[in-house]
Amino acid sequence: MKHLRTEISIDASAEQVWGVLTDLERFSEWNPFITRASGEVRQGGRLEIFMAPPGGKAMGFKPTLMTVDPNRELRWVGVFLHKTLFTGQHYFLIEPQAQCQVTFVQGEYFGGIMLPLMGGVLRKTVLGFDEMNHALKARVEAGS
Repeated sequence: MKHLRTEISIDASAEQVWGVLTDLERFSEWNPFITRASGEVRQGGRLEIFMAPPGGKAMGFKPTLMTVDPNRELRWVGVFLHKTLFTGQHYFLIEPQAQCQVTFVQGEYFGGIMLPLMGGVLRKTVLGFDEMNHALKARVEAGS
């Protein structure tokens, strides 16, 4: 199992961050990593996600939402061909710090027998997390 984790401080309320994070149809306006997303944000819901890791190949997948806890946590799981080959459990956490400040955490747990072959992809993925975190911060703090 491999775990990637990034975080950023955002000067906004958890509700503001959640609002931008779950407005999937507008991802293409601001998100450099998850360039397109659609689906219903509800536990058990299926999403359609298109990711473009920096310097990597864009890819699409259809994860299932495991956790939808408004203003706190969004978590999905995606599988490549079969869960024994390659899986990813992606999560977003919104942790209140002060009256109008949160820590936004984005991470993913990866597993499967293909994991040892995915080193380059994972390095690009963590860069994508950072790019998205900074873009989310800019979007939320600008009031969009």
